[in-house]
Formats: sequence, C-alpha cells, structure tokens
Amino acid sequence: MRELTLWSVMARILVAFVLGGVLGVERGMKQRPAGLRTYMLVCVGACVIMLTNLYIYQVFAVGDPVRMGAQVVSGIGFLGAGTIVVTKHNQIRGLTTAAGLWAAAAVGLATGVGFYEAAIVGAGVIFATLTVLTYLDDRMHRKTRYFDVYVTLTPTVTMGTLLNFLRCSVQSVEDIHPDTSIPGDENRHYFMTLVTKNRITPAELADSLSLSRRTDFLIDIL
Repeated sequence: MRELTLWSVMARILVAFVLGGVLGVERGMKQRPAGLRTYMLVCVGACVIMLTNLYIYQVFAVGDPVRMGAQVVSGIGFLGAGTIVVTKHNQIRGLTTAAGLWAAAAVGLATGVGFYEAAIVGAGVIFATLTVLTYLDDRMHRKTRYFDVYVTLTPTVTMGTLLNFLRCSVQSVEDIHPDTSIPGDENRHYFMTLVTKNRITPAELADSLSLSRRTDFLIDIL
C-alpha cells in the first residue's frame, strides 16, 4: 500500500474521499458555503494531484516529487477566500470554513503520498476541532468583558454625551473608529469596544445600557 500501484491508487483516493466527507459533514450541517461535497472534492483533488506528481517522478524520473503538492498548499487560498464574507458592520465570517478547506487539502496530500497515519489522525483532530471545540468556543464567548458595538449618533448627540452614558454602565470604552462608508448620511457612525467590569452576556449588556429607552442614538452589539 506504500508503493504506487493500481490498488494503492484506488485505496488512497477512497481514503481521501471518506476523510474529506467526514470533515465536510459538520460544515454542511451548519449550512456553511463550503459543505460536504466541497470538502470531499478538495481532499480528493489534493490526493490526485499528489499521486500524479509521484507518478511523473517515478515513471519519467524527472521533476520534484513534492512540487505539485506545494502548489496545492498555496493555491487552495482562492477557495478559502470565496468562503470569507464581510457583513455590513465589517464583521468577518467564514474564516473557520476557509481554514478547514486548507486543512482538508493537507489531509488529501498526506493520503496521496501514502502517509495514511498522518492523514487519518490529522482528519480526526480537524474533525474534533470543528465539532467538539465549537462548544468550548461558544462557552468562552457566551460571557465576556469585551464587546464590539456599532454606534449610530443623531446630529443632536455629542460624543461626550455618549461616552458619559456608556461609562455609567461599563468600565471603559476603547478603540473608537468612525465608519465613513456611508456617504451623505447626516448621522454619525462608529465602531467601539466596550469593556465591562465583570464577564456578562450580550443580553445583560443591552439590559444594563437600557438601550430600549434611547431614541437619540442606536447601539448594535456585534
């Protein structure tokens, strides 16, 4: 199975197909842009490219046996970039999916070269990262002291008024950046980071700010 034979080629492609499917299940269930079929195609494609490179090297005795594989590692970026989106408030989504695609390509390359142990163990670790660690990540972000917010001020409200209001409920206000992407709007828009005294949830922050009773400015918790 370590040699480049018909049976080993079939086995490697099959293993890449299965491992890519395992990695894509979690993303597909969460309705991400790159799901089951995308991960399978990336993993199998990387495997076939590595097999082709090994075939050229062994049969024709020319070239570098890992040159095409190196191009996969760098070239997979165009797929990853397609899964990353920026929301209306400049929030970034899709980084985990993009990283998963890159990792799936690595699993495919390991399978294609016959390094089954690394491919299987690597796929298991990647799958655990995408599934089990998701709950830990959610738990870490459920309560926090740092909140990114998007603030819209009407012309009648000064920045000083806003800061005085915020500091009555939070410990400090950091990283104030104006949003200049909305030309012609008489309102002013800012990105800010609020730091609270204790770890709280976004709902608790909204309640402490009493945002429902404000009409002269709007604060969206990102």
